[in-house]
Amino acid sequence: MMDLPIDHGCLEHLLPASWKTSVTAWLAEDTPSFDVGGFVVGSELRTATLWGKSSGILAGVPFFNEVFTQCGCTVEWHAREGSHVETHGGKKALATVTGPAHGLLEGERVALNILARCSGVATMSRRLLVNLRSAGYKGVLAGTRKTTPGFRLVEKYGMLDNHVWSRGSITQAVKAAKAAGGFSLKVEVEVQSEEEADEAIKAGADVVMLDNFSGEGVRVVSRSLKEKWKGERQFLLEVSGGLTEDNAESYICNDIDILSTSSIHQGVRHIDFSLKINVEQGQGPEVSS
Repeated sequence: MMDLPIDHGCLEHLLPASWKTSVTAWLAEDTPSFDVGGFVVGSELRTATLWGKSSGILAGVPFFNEVFTQCGCTVEWHAREGSHVETHGGKKALATVTGPAHGLLEGERVALNILARCSGVATMSRRLLVNLRSAGYKGVLAGTRKTTPGFRLVEKYGMLDNHVWSRGSITQAVKAAKAAGGFSLKVEVEVQSEEEADEAIKAGADVVMLDNFSGEGVRVVSRSLKEKWKGERQFLLEVSGGLTEDNAESYICNDIDILSTSSIHQGVRHIDFSLKINVEQGQGPEVSS
């Protein structure tokens, strides 16, 4: 999780080469058969306004754009990816989408679902990060693998996970992972005690995750490990398990490099958006699914 918003044009470059096929699949899922609504509204060129209806961080612009690209439409943004949208209890125009009426209708629900979910995750992430920074934490805030099947790309784009499989002991697991992945592989080991952490570090783990430790336990163990292995081994310490917006500050300790929590992407409140086709002179009422 980055501290500052970055230009939305850069975010697309973080996505895997296959990401656009996911958008195609989401559109196919939403309209699996005849598009009766599209047939009714026809192909007349229309514009629609994307309205932000609740305050939060705008996120998911590349996905929103691609949905409408595949529906034969173009998007002009009036707000920046990563910026805070403040609606003050009303609504704010965020983008104009132009294209055939059936394309606007076809892409509307998929695009809004993606934007609402992605923006909700970004909003929760930003809020927790701000709280941690205010309390003095200088490390990294990260998500976990508790993501929605089929929608992980949206919830975690730009983030990387590393896995170590069970091989009977921590030392064997690290050696097997290094042998299989080569010199470039970063190995993370989840531990339940300081003794397990020592074994992982000695075996060459790059990241040691202290799982389900108390706040006080985190501070004691992390300081002990950093002092014990100073000058001998390079490794990152991560804390995970049970961290929420309400208790994360109790885990703050700058001997910890990464705080990871599913609370920034699992069960977060969505940000509310709507897309309304604009009514122009001589045209009928607005069309919306």
